[in-house]
Amino acid sequence: MNLHNTPKRGLSTLLLPVLSVLALSTHAQDSPKLSKVGQSLQADIRTLADDEMEGRKVGTKGEKKAADYLVKRFSSIGVSGGISTSKKEPYFDFFEAQPSVHGTPAGPKITGRNVVAVLPGNGEGTLYIGAHYDHWGWGGEGSLYRGADSAIHNGADDNASGVAAVLELARRFHDAPLQSTVVFIAFSGEEMGLWGSNAFAKEHLGTFPSPRFMINMDMVGRLNEEKQLAVYGTGTSPLWDGLLDEQNQYGFALKREVSGVGPSDHTSFYLADIPVLHFFTGQHEDYHRPSDDWEKINAEGLAAIVDYIENIVRSADGFGEIPFSKTKDQSEDSPRFKVTLGVVPDYLYSDPGMRIDGVSEGRPAAKAGLIKGDVVTKMADHTIESMMDYMKALSSFTKGQTVEVTVLRQGKSTVVPVTFD
Repeated sequence: MNLHNTPKRGLSTLLLPVLSVLALSTHAQDSPKLSKVGQSLQADIRTLADDEMEGRKVGTKGEKKAADYLVKRFSSIGVSGGISTSKKEPYFDFFEAQPSVHGTPAGPKITGRNVVAVLPGNGEGTLYIGAHYDHWGWGGEGSLYRGADSAIHNGADDNASGVAAVLELARRFHDAPLQSTVVFIAFSGEEMGLWGSNAFAKEHLGTFPSPRFMINMDMVGRLNEEKQLAVYGTGTSPLWDGLLDEQNQYGFALKREVSGVGPSDHTSFYLADIPVLHFFTGQHEDYHRPSDDWEKINAEGLAAIVDYIENIVRSADGFGEIPFSKTKDQSEDSPRFKVTLGVVPDYLYSDPGMRIDGVSEGRPAAKAGLIKGDVVTKMADHTIESMMDYMKALSSFTKGQTVEVTVLRQGKSTVVPVTFD
């Protein structure tokens, strides 16, 4: 997931907060304990997140290795490439993008490749199911790793998990077809600013008849014991809320966000007036770090999410036309701030305050002794009852300033001084 860069479709710079849901702690699952679907999902994630892929950064040999693997998987499932006129590379959708720093071109242009497979339907509509397969390679500007040496960022959750889900859905819809045509897309360049999905939406939406909706999966591999699942874009069609409830036989604790604009590839389709749903099991302490490895994936949890999404898609396919609704860009209300506390917030926390779900080493919170589970209730003179209160408070502070932060820890209130660096 790209929480650092923004789409380039005439949209002003997005200032969405980190769309954290919950820092999750799942243990590696041994294959013999997994269902057949869980084993298949785990196998795809292990391959895509292997060191041989070198982090799958857009424009690199690792990206090509991963793309070649995806072509083989789609082909083995029986879903053909359908976007390219090249007989040699029918699955590849190449795009070119210019890296930039604060809007200024930086370095040569980069050529990336989306992997696109098409399953024709009997009806007139088209559904899009996607996930990005690129990650941060050996690190660089998007990495949160602070080690002295460079290291491969395998991106098992971000986003081999989403791509594995796309492959499993391709298998299911091949074996039991929908009425609509289904276009499966593994995007590249997402981490750099939604490059691949922007290029696809600009160039290829007219290739297929009557776009109905788009499903995006980004970081869906860390479902926790509470089964907390975030779904974004719920306001992009009046049908979504009912479908999400109707098909939730899995006991998911849903966190809904109405906006169709967010830091992942569904945004490119929403901006083309297509209803979207984006599924996400939450940010965690391995996000954009070398430690995001396959052993930490909850494969059975991912299998349940795939079941849920399959049922939603099949029901929506039966509706035919899915009405589209514009949503407010929630980033317009997000305050700008020059400092951070250095924590992962829990966006599913519903009581007053901001609960900390992870603490970054060496940052202000860690230096002050704040820990995971602390609930911030006050910062200086700012009472914190919601995530927006927390962000507004941060926007009022400057580097070098020391403020008193009140937290609840195991039910007891304590005040600690925090210095922003």
